[in-house]
Amino acid sequence: MKTFEELGVRDDLLRAIKDMGFENPMPVQEKVIPHLLNEDGDVIALAQTGTGKTAAFGLPVLQRIDTSRVVPQALIIAPTRELCLQIGGDLSDFSKYTPDLKVLPVYGGSSIESQIRSLRKGVHVIVATPGRLMDLIRRGVVKLDDVHTVILDEADEMLNMGFVDDINEILSHVPENRKMLLFSATMPPEIAKIAATYMKDPEEFVVGTKNTGAENVRHIYYMVHARDKYLALKRIADDNPNIYGIIFCRTRRETQEIADKLIQDGYNADSLHGELSQAQRDMVMKKFRDRVLRLLVATDVAARGLDVSDLTHVINYGLPDDIATYTHRSGRTGRAGKTGVSIAIIHSRERGKLKDIEKRIGKTFERAEVPTPAHIIEKQLYNLADRLEKVKVDDDEIAKYLPGVSRKLSWLSEEDLLKRVVSLEFNRLLDYYKDAPVIDFIDEKPKKGDRKERAPKSAAEKDRRTADRGMARIYVNAGKNDGFYAGNLIDILNHAIHGQRVDVGRIDLMPGYSLFDVKKSDARRVVEGLTGFDFVGHKLHAEIADPEKDYSRLSSRRKRDRKDSDVKEKNGNFDKFMKKGKSSGSRHKKR
Repeated sequence: MKTFEELGVRDDLLRAIKDMGFENPMPVQEKVIPHLLNEDGDVIALAQTGTGKTAAFGLPVLQRIDTSRVVPQALIIAPTRELCLQIGGDLSDFSKYTPDLKVLPVYGGSSIESQIRSLRKGVHVIVATPGRLMDLIRRGVVKLDDVHTVILDEADEMLNMGFVDDINEILSHVPENRKMLLFSATMPPEIAKIAATYMKDPEEFVVGTKNTGAENVRHIYYMVHARDKYLALKRIADDNPNIYGIIFCRTRRETQEIADKLIQDGYNADSLHGELSQAQRDMVMKKFRDRVLRLLVATDVAARGLDVSDLTHVINYGLPDDIATYTHRSGRTGRAGKTGVSIAIIHSRERGKLKDIEKRIGKTFERAEVPTPAHIIEKQLYNLADRLEKVKVDDDEIAKYLPGVSRKLSWLSEEDLLKRVVSLEFNRLLDYYKDAPVIDFIDEKPKKGDRKERAPKSAAEKDRRTADRGMARIYVNAGKNDGFYAGNLIDILNHAIHGQRVDVGRIDLMPGYSLFDVKKSDARRVVEGLTGFDFVGHKLHAEIADPEKDYSRLSSRRKRDRKDSDVKEKNGNFDKFMKKGKSSGSRHKKR
């Protein structure tokens, strides 16, 4: 293995990285640094999050700066404020012994006036988020005519966040003979397109395998009914007493709801999403880095650029649509040679997505059973015993209090005392998990080749008409052929059903009809609210589903009787419905 000195890193930078504890280059650094120092061509570097990419591009960039010319010579673009600050901080640490070298992060959520003042004093390296940089360019404050190096970090995420137009505009302000570096964890087709448009015969460096997760990460999934996902999440947290992880949700609303529930149930948790102010985000991240919080519930966008060490778990509270996003998520644990766990909590309809991820990352997910109450309590007890065993005892300070405590508890036997200590810690868990049911999804599909046991099509159809445990199954005479999807159903429930919110469980969309679950107590008012509702000119009919009734035949007969006229009128009715929905607002919880 080569040293940083052998890679060609300058003495002043070597002193700084030695102070930071850098000893030997990581694989991406060993590949990229010599090329950036000695070659003129563009570079694409594919490496997972946490592999040392900042030093790989940062050290050569700083070494190529001419400090006698106080103009922007290098531009680093990052998708989020957090990543921008992280890169800026690292570059400042690297240049600790480099006199007069100035690095400035510019980003939204902070005073643009103070950033303008700093720019007017002169800087050598700008680290920027696309939006704020565009604002400064339009104001004429930033001049990029002398930039010789442009770096796009987390390029795939910048595409996901819709920064393509901004990148186009920014690159039009830098010289054509610039050196361009593109760093990314994955290589989707859009990245290849950027490379073809803006880069000249780039050399590609791959650390690990494209679109794969970290080698030290176990991939586990739990399959439950959709309504039991939160219960499964709590059991996973309870079964891992020392958990320190990020829970990824798909939407801001879901992120906040899950965080609120966890806090209400006594967990050290908080949320991170785009609707928080910058001050709130900073406070949450400080508490999480200080481990005051053990669980951070976040959206993918909000979590970009977070540099948090030693995560034990990444939990997917729903699989992302983009497989590359799963790779980003799972790559946040199992870093620096340590092991980590990436967990997916899924329902039965997400099995196909899980298989797609397995194919792309080249790894197999282990199916695990949701921890049982007995197992959770046993784990928690052993953790308590471990904490008692390792607790630091100050003999001098505690000794003066022991005689009084000993007299008060002298009537208790050793076993009684132990029982009380355990009960003090565990009465809440014991009460909560008393008579708690098994929540794993029972996959009753027959095994391959077992034709004798295979259920006939009519039985499978009948199974769709059967509600999940504790729920009522509702039939409605609109399906995919009518343009009726889950989002339409939720919107209609929000506007047609009055009173307490309606929580929707399993939804099965058929070509000519739909079936969905609601709580038994809500079933009657849901049926009454839906029946007669106008959906794009089609009067809805709803009823509590009868497992013996063949709704597919009903829908076929309805299809034959339908007329194809009125399409224009229906579209008009639908537009009115949507406008009405937007103006009146959502009164019920969507699911």
